[in-house]
Amino acid sequence: MLVRNWMTPDVLTVSPDTSLLKIGKMMRDNNVRRLPVVDAKGQVVGIISDRDVRDASPSKATTLDMYEMHYLLAEIKARDIMTPRPLTVKPTDTVEIAAMIMLDKKVGGLPVVEPDGKLCGIIAEQDVFKALVNITGVREGGIQIGFSIANQQGAMRPVFDFLRQKGARILSVLSSNNNAGERNIFLRIRSMESREAEDQLVEEIKGICNLLYWARTDVHLAGL
Repeated sequence: MLVRNWMTPDVLTVSPDTSLLKIGKMMRDNNVRRLPVVDAKGQVVGIISDRDVRDASPSKATTLDMYEMHYLLAEIKARDIMTPRPLTVKPTDTVEIAAMIMLDKKVGGLPVVEPDGKLCGIIAEQDVFKALVNITGVREGGIQIGFSIANQQGAMRPVFDFLRQKGARILSVLSSNNNAGERNIFLRIRSMESREAEDQLVEEIKGICNLLYWARTDVHLAGL
């Protein structure tokens, strides 16, 4: 999954000279939480979040009158409150890389820039969620089966052979390491001809792998 397939390409931007007053209005009117700051060449020089706007705005307890507050908001510019040289990703980076950066750096979105530094999009947490929903196939229903297997070549073959014999059609396969040095596997299978057939498949798969859970809508933990 590449960033360019999941980013928002049409991005609202501001210049370093845009006033705080205008920035706040743009965020409210367009329901966005962050705005890239670009220079005259279209290159990203900073980013402003809704938190930056809140922190820079006068407190509700301020003694300023309306005209003074308006003047203050007009005088504060994007360059004064932006995060300069923000973290970015390329359109050819994977969504997983973008998600890892957002998680590790505790940011909610990343400008997407071409190799020449020009902005071409933005990818946010919501886009990562959309990608996750898409790759898991959860919208297509079916059942998910979680199990662990040995972390070695060919360990999945008996499972795939079993599913093929049962006529089960796989929607998605995800995996991760676990603390025991094994692999946790998460399979989503298309709905079968009946719930009884699905229940029977789950019961029989216990004989070839360590079942962790299965889920149709509710999660059923193994052994419970």
